[in-house]
Amino acid sequence: MEAAFPWVALIFGLCLGSFYTVCVHRYLSGGSLLWPGSHCPACGHRLRPWENIPLFSFLIQRGRCRACAAPIPWRYPILEALSGAAAMILALRFGLSPAFFVYLVATGIFLVAGAIDWETYLLPDVFTYPLAALGLIHPLWVPVSWMDTLLGAVLGAGLLWAVREGYARLRHVEGLGLGDVKLMIGLGALTGATQLPLTILCASLLALATFALCIARTPRSQGLATAIPFGPFLCAGAWLVLVAGEWVSSWGLG
Repeated sequence: MEAAFPWVALIFGLCLGSFYTVCVHRYLSGGSLLWPGSHCPACGHRLRPWENIPLFSFLIQRGRCRACAAPIPWRYPILEALSGAAAMILALRFGLSPAFFVYLVATGIFLVAGAIDWETYLLPDVFTYPLAALGLIHPLWVPVSWMDTLLGAVLGAGLLWAVREGYARLRHVEGLGLGDVKLMIGLGALTGATQLPLTILCASLLALATFALCIARTPRSQGLATAIPFGPFLCAGAWLVLVAGEWVSSWGLG
């Protein structure tokens, strides 16, 4: 069972990833999460079971709908692959334990909220509030300090709020949304105050690397005006710290 669990987690994660793509699409389109069933957004073709296999259906169909040949957004295979890989890594790191399930739920929120933020520059309360609740109560299942959890939530949200207000007063434009502050309540609680600096550092480095790539692909006159959302990188930094915080710290210091 111990040897098979990571592979079971991989399959389960791929299936969850398929559900996450539905959540993102239905939220962006304003549709119901429960009805109608899985279908092609372009022609309405109802997907058959073999057309709805996570990741593999996209590859077999070459990224197109079988009915109308409309291209399937790359968001679908990316989310499914990330979800499957994350679930397998969590299984290898934590085994079949309460921590695995707590961080698996958090990973799902990270992926859905991050994908929505990437496309809309908005972090909906329907995701940030449950993440905050999960982070604040997760010491019930994970052996971490309650004080570290509470301090992480307060300091994380407070720091981003201070940065947001300072930037707005200095530049008279909004640099960080309030959704990032709300997101940081959950992220700070999950990582704790002791790992909060490393979380923000990882998120900032990932955002800077992505920003540099975006600048390289835009006209020179518009490069520095390029805007990217910070939420996906905060989620990525927090996930990295949760899974390999000690390794990242020792590698960075080394």
